Amino acid sequence: MEPSLDLTSTDALQGNWNYPTTIRMGCGRLNELPFVCKSLGIRKPLLVTDAGLAGMAFVERAIELIKAEGMSVALFSDVKPNPTGENILRGVQAYKSGGHDGVIALGGGSGLDAGKAIALMSGQTHSIWDLEDIGSNWLRADPDGIAPIIAIPTTSGTGSEVGRASVILDEDAHVKKIIFHPKLMPQVVLADPEVVTGLPAHLTAATGLDAFVHCLEAYCAPGYHPLADGIALEGMRLIKEWLPEAVSTGHNLTARSHMMVASSMGATAFQKGLGGVHALAHPLGALYDAHHGLLNAILLPYVLVRNREAIEGRIEHIARCMGLEDMTFDGFMTWLQSFRKQLNIPDTLADIGITTKDSEKVGKMAFEDPSASGNPIALSAYEYASLFCNAVDGIL
Repeated sequence: MEPSLDLTSTDALQGNWNYPTTIRMGCGRLNELPFVCKSLGIRKPLLVTDAGLAGMAFVERAIELIKAEGMSVALFSDVKPNPTGENILRGVQAYKSGGHDGVIALGGGSGLDAGKAIALMSGQTHSIWDLEDIGSNWLRADPDGIAPIIAIPTTSGTGSEVGRASVILDEDAHVKKIIFHPKLMPQVVLADPEVVTGLPAHLTAATGLDAFVHCLEAYCAPGYHPLADGIALEGMRLIKEWLPEAVSTGHNLTARSHMMVASSMGATAFQKGLGGVHALAHPLGALYDAHHGLLNAILLPYVLVRNREAIEGRIEHIARCMGLEDMTFDGFMTWLQSFRKQLNIPDTLADIGITTKDSEKVGKMAFEDPSASGNPIALSAYEYASLFCNAVDGIL
């Protein structure tokens, strides 16, 4: 069965498409950091990463490379795993007080999102929450007040290095908010697989499945975007082939390289849209401070089953492109469950300590999340609450 698209008229064959940035991909590309800084006119960068990465050898290496070229650099690492508005405020203060002229965003989703948000807010008068991705809020920002950004990913999952948004936690509201501006897209990405080799197996698995969810939700999102669809399909194939090897043999640079590319492909594809997995993962991350990629990995089969009537043809096409033996929806689900088990992904949200206590609140937050608009079936707050409970209790 071919993917189902209603293309009965040319009215459906249109879209507004913007695709990523300059990516310097390959082992050893971190060494090009001083050259990239100079090419962007950056002479005094602020290197932003999260607290867990601040002492890593590749962070020290990045700082040494810049200083060796006679440039000045400072490190800001007051960033939580789910970056907060307060983290961004403090980062902007560090940027201004240090007289910096650009941002190097280094890390997984937290370091990349925080660095991009700090660059955005470095020259603004509005609050960061005024730039939440609602309507045309992004037009409130002064584009000349956005610092140039270099992104260095240290995981293969979020793909934030090629994204125009940052996900920031509003701690007062207990809500993750998407902050958007076209100039949040980093000018240059240094994608060096050698940086990722030390990532622990459990984080490699969770972030890798995060990338898989990005590809799958994008492919199943309504609308006409064959560029995104093609990239999503190849991204899923790469992850199927190489994520297990990256998990089991972390120093395998071939596997790490393919996963690094697949991560960027996922974030490139989801310009088309996301869906119910992310609509649930965002509030759960805000309420329980749980790892975003792990939440996506756990939630995925429950959302797929709920969406089956709308996506069955698409899932069969994915199965065919991935080379599965059983190319039916059920065959894909059997493969997915086996894949998750191979990667030691928990079966339920209960396995990571989440209960159904806040189901009504989670349902409402998921319904209101921007990602919900891309779900193939429009679900109510009650339906999202029910879906959340299923994921807690293991009911497929």
